[in-house]
Amino acid sequence: MGLTKIIEKIQSYGKLVMFSHTIFSFSFALVSMVLAAKGLPRISTAFWIVVCFMGARTGANAINRVIDAKIDAKNPRTAGRQIPRAEMKKGEVVVFTAACFLIMLFGAYRLNWVCFALSPVALFLLIIYSYCKRFTWLCHLILGVTCACAPVGAWLAVTGRLTLVPLFMGAANTLWVAGFDIIYGSQDYDFDKANGLHSIPVKFGVKNALHIAMMFHIVTLICLVVIGILTPQFGAIYYLGVAVIACLFAAEYRMVSPDNLTNVNIASYSVNQLVSLVLLAFGLLDAFI
Repeated sequence: MGLTKIIEKIQSYGKLVMFSHTIFSFSFALVSMVLAAKGLPRISTAFWIVVCFMGARTGANAINRVIDAKIDAKNPRTAGRQIPRAEMKKGEVVVFTAACFLIMLFGAYRLNWVCFALSPVALFLLIIYSYCKRFTWLCHLILGVTCACAPVGAWLAVTGRLTLVPLFMGAANTLWVAGFDIIYGSQDYDFDKANGLHSIPVKFGVKNALHIAMMFHIVTLICLVVIGILTPQFGAIYYLGVAVIACLFAAEYRMVSPDNLTNVNIASYSVNQLVSLVLLAFGLLDAFI
């Protein structure tokens, strides 16, 4: 295989697993790691945390494409993805997924026995969430819990034990992801309902679903405030970041309505990428000053 083909294949895998979306829970993981260590952890600990995170989220997104291949092929919005278009074979993506998950498990082993013992739970969530919309409208929350493994796992990697801070970090991560996933899922209301798929928009209607998403994001802000109260390292800079996040949440709900879902991708993904970056920037800045 020539260099050009290799580059094209790497780019194709990057698109397959939505590599640009890595930032979503990565910010929670890094902030949690720094808070647990009360500064910078050992280089080896930070390295294996990143390895575990990248292996987990990359493998999860890859296996999701395999599990949802038939559904994606039927949905006009997703029919252009690599597996439905036969640009990639399911078998090669499964091999890629297995490699990613093995990397995650090895990274957990290198961190400590708690992380390694809990890694099968994380692995189960990383796989099962892709099936959830087939049987429960709670799929958005299950995705959120799966993403919340990042900050909770990072804390355990540093300290080996849980306190209230990582639990509230996990709760904030869960509700934040569930909220913007509901917004994103609203655009598939007609398709999901016609094909027997479950979601909060299908269960409660798009209007009520957007209200539920807003409620999740309000509680996310409450969790972030509680984290600030519980964390001695945080002060005015962190709370300023929380205020900016509140403004971003307000902006995303001005972009969408039950009658106009044109800006769903911007509201659910682009705005929340900024939310993640704000948390990362203000959280780390306050923790180190």
